[in-house]
Amino acid sequence: MKKILLILFSFLASQSFAQLPNQAPGSTPTEKPILHGKDWVAITGKPLAATAGSHIFQQGGNAVDAACAMLAATATMWDVLSWGGETQALIYHPEEKRVIAINALGYAPTGATVDFYKSEGMEYPPAYGPLAATTPGTPGGLMTMLAEYGTMSLAEVLAPAMDLAKGYPIEAQTADNIERGKERIKQWPYSKDLFLTHLGKDREAPYPGEIFVQEDLYKTLLKLVETEREALAAGQSREEAIYAANDRFYRGDIAKEIVRGAREQGGLFTEDDLANWTVKIEEPLMVNYRGIDVYKLQEWTQGPALLQALNILENFDLKSMGYNSSRYIHTVYQAMSMAFADRDFYYSDPAFDPVSPMKGLLSKEYAKARAAEINPDLNDPNIKAGDPYPFQNGENPFLEILNAQDETLAIKISETPLSGPEDPYLEEFLSGTTSIQAADKDGWVVSVTPSGGWIPAVIAGNTGVGMSQRMQSFVLDENLNPYNLVEPGKRPRVTLTPSLALKDGMPFLSFAVQGGDSQDQNLLQMFLNVVEFGMNVQEAVEAANFNSLQLQSSFGDHAIKPGNLILREDTSPWVRNELAKMGYTMDFWNRTSGPINGIWFDWENGTLWGGSSNYGDDYGIAW
Repeated sequence: MKKILLILFSFLASQSFAQLPNQAPGSTPTEKPILHGKDWVAITGKPLAATAGSHIFQQGGNAVDAACAMLAATATMWDVLSWGGETQALIYHPEEKRVIAINALGYAPTGATVDFYKSEGMEYPPAYGPLAATTPGTPGGLMTMLAEYGTMSLAEVLAPAMDLAKGYPIEAQTADNIERGKERIKQWPYSKDLFLTHLGKDREAPYPGEIFVQEDLYKTLLKLVETEREALAAGQSREEAIYAANDRFYRGDIAKEIVRGAREQGGLFTEDDLANWTVKIEEPLMVNYRGIDVYKLQEWTQGPALLQALNILENFDLKSMGYNSSRYIHTVYQAMSMAFADRDFYYSDPAFDPVSPMKGLLSKEYAKARAAEINPDLNDPNIKAGDPYPFQNGENPFLEILNAQDETLAIKISETPLSGPEDPYLEEFLSGTTSIQAADKDGWVVSVTPSGGWIPAVIAGNTGVGMSQRMQSFVLDENLNPYNLVEPGKRPRVTLTPSLALKDGMPFLSFAVQGGDSQDQNLLQMFLNVVEFGMNVQEAVEAANFNSLQLQSSFGDHAIKPGNLILREDTSPWVRNELAKMGYTMDFWNRTSGPINGIWFDWENGTLWGGSSNYGDDYGIAW
């Protein structure tokens, strides 16, 4: 009888977010309400930045204009990114009825080679400091999106960020991050001058609510606006004027000061590095999952891992397993482990040889073969990358390395038990960013995952621009990933991964999340929450996810924890016991969902449903 009751309890728990037959959509209680909008929705990682997006919408801007304003605001507010970081976006173009990918990731500077970093005694490029920096990408990404797909001027879109740069009441999250990182910050003179407003006191960072002023950044943004104004006065078009400002950032006096400040502090940037870097407007990658087209950026991100996992999971009846049952968790975990093993071995910048075998990796046949390898009863702690080349009629150039993974793979296995959400391993594994979601009544949809230049950041001279830390996502050992070896001009394989899904050719779901290597894990489950279990968008962003640590961290020492699983603390005893028998080591948190933000499109009623995370400072506004 006791076992029967446990099974019943587990079943009810697994169905807790499923839509009941007599329940109206959106009526399940959530910690935050659904954002219902008729005209627009703006969501991002900071309340003030969401307000910036709403201001742009109220002034008549489209979703691209609003997304750019939110990007500028979050970068100015150090929401785990800054102006020297990188920007990745997917845009749905309603007139052309297609999804467009924006690649505004910086690349490795001159002199950034495997031999250089090894000569410095490093196993990977560093996590912090001037040698961790790729070239700035966010300014170019913002200005390219605005010029190509927006409607407003750069001055209008940057106005909220410039107001913030003149001084805003800093939030506790950012202020406390500065205090925690102050010993590193003291190593870099321009960072120390900016961040440590109470130098020499017990608390050297700003206090929550203190007005935080960034004079140098304000002057940099003002230079961009002045350049645009002068170009317009000279008769140039809106687009030409925005690109004139872009040229000043990457080829003018701003670039010269970024390079001077970076090199003064030990960086590798040259003026040519900035001048030669450009934003790429690309074709996204896509797979169809049960009639829904899911789009991700190319393999310079981890985004295709979500597509690979969907292809594998399409071979299983997930709905019948029940939401977060032991069988469901195990199956999704195994699929993710396979996809991430491929990510860790194959993904890289497709502009460089060797080119990742994405046709094979995303083929349904390859996914079916991988699905057949899943043991339904036990976790496989030794999952390695597969061989997709036969599925694209090719031969694997690194078959010897692939077959010798057990002997040669230099992955660090971490067997140290976690000490909770503040564990140093997780601090790197879950290294945050922010996300931006924007949509409007005319059909424009924007999903962005910007990042880089988070606190503690190196400020590049007198520009106020914080430099990226993205070099650490390269590898120096071809046995780990022969495709992702560092070299000048190359983009590292990053964790950043916005998402868009279309159904019947129309936007269905736009979603993104912060959180390093957990991003596509959380986004995969959020998508399945909606598609398989009928959750509305707010339920889906709050729902209990699980996180696998059975993948190489993209940060720090890149360690892996096979069989480690993070679950929400309300996971039932029956599910815990079953997972333990399958070989999992479990930790339990009170929240495991993200923070995810998303927009679902109600075409029947012509409205937009926004879901804003209940995990952190994420905030949304709709009208």
